[in-house]
Amino acid sequence: MVTVEWGKLHNEELTDLHSSPNIIRVMKSSRIRWAGHVKCSGERRDAYGVLLWKSERKMPLGRPRLR
Repeated sequence: MVTVEWGKLHNEELTDLHSSPNIIRVMKSSRIRWAGHVKCSGERRDAYGVLLWKSERKMPLGRPRLR
C-alpha cells in the first residue's frame, strides 16, 4: 500500500518530477541552430538578408488604437 502525502509543490519541484525540458531553452536553442544554418548558407540566400535586417522605424508601444 502506498501512502500519498498532499501538499503544494514549487515550480522547480514540478519540473524535477516530470523531467520535461524547459520550453524557453528549447526555443532559444532551435533559433540559434537555425541562425547557424542560415549563416552557413551564404549571402546569396534570402534568409541571410532577413537574419541581418534591421528595422528603420520603431513600432509604437501598447495596444493599437481603434479607429
